[in-house]
Amino acid sequence: MGILIALLVLSVLIFFHELGHFSAARFFGVQVDVFSIGFGKRLWTKKIGKTEWSLSAIPLGGYVKMKGQDDSDPTKVSDDDDSYNSKKPWQRIIILLAGPFANFLMAFMLYFAIANLGVPKLLPFVGKVSTESPALAAGLLKDDKILQINGIRIKFWENISEQINTIEGDIALVIERKQKLIDLTLSPKTIDDQNVFGEKITRRIIGISPSGKQTTVYFGFIDGLDYAWNETKKASLLIFQSVQKLLTGVVAADKLGGIITIVDVTAQASSAGILALFFFTALISVNLGVLNLLPIPALDGGHIMFNLYEMITGKTASDKVMMYITMVGWALLISLMLLGLYNDINRLIGG
Repeated sequence: MGILIALLVLSVLIFFHELGHFSAARFFGVQVDVFSIGFGKRLWTKKIGKTEWSLSAIPLGGYVKMKGQDDSDPTKVSDDDDSYNSKKPWQRIIILLAGPFANFLMAFMLYFAIANLGVPKLLPFVGKVSTESPALAAGLLKDDKILQINGIRIKFWENISEQINTIEGDIALVIERKQKLIDLTLSPKTIDDQNVFGEKITRRIIGISPSGKQTTVYFGFIDGLDYAWNETKKASLLIFQSVQKLLTGVVAADKLGGIITIVDVTAQASSAGILALFFFTALISVNLGVLNLLPIPALDGGHIMFNLYEMITGKTASDKVMMYITMVGWALLISLMLLGLYNDINRLIGG
């Protein structure tokens, strides 16, 4: 069941991406010949107007084929008024950006839904106090509730680390213990650690862990929009940084996951509940949006680069150059997909 849900999630995200391209193309009067979800043998096809809508057997992708655009042969163009090629470069760029934009919008809507369903948050109650820690030396005890750090109100556990690492020197705490307020002062300890990308960092700690007490936070309409906006920005930045770290070698190539990993983790998220599924689906949606903006000729970003070149120089690249760069782009894209698949298989064998 989990795998079926995962495939459905991927199909929905791909549909939204292609719907973005389709909507922008039709807005500018471009004829869309085919709107396909999936590849391979067609399971269902229906022609509506001039567009052939279809579902194919392999639901791991999709495409919108516009009149005058053929990724397999960029020399096949059409000068008709309703063709992609007849439109101005800035119009083509909007059509190309519409796909990734739809993915970002989808993530935003999912985060907004999460904000209304309720976001689980750990409360700032102390669980374990480590031995020989600044917290123990200052007198912090299990079940103490941290109310303030240097005068800043602490609502959730995540706020504790934020404040400790934005303040230099000693910190002043106000805690609640058995309905009494107590003031404490302590000196955080600096340790060597790693960030999410495995890079060495230093951070300050006081030596406590959460008790596990939590609450569910429900956002109003305006606060929900703000939450969705911030979460979409954070997810986008995370994916951009991940790509950068991968390209610069900070993140090893064997960490790259393929379609098997995506399906597997999505299936696990679906079994963990609707919130986990929404969170992970939003992250995949942002992932699709960011990756499609990479300047690889086989992707939207590559086509955007061609159109920017035309806008700047006033002329298009030669057919020979277009064909060569497109072939290189496809080779790079297929190589990345094969690397992801290889890593997936290695994890399955190892696991």
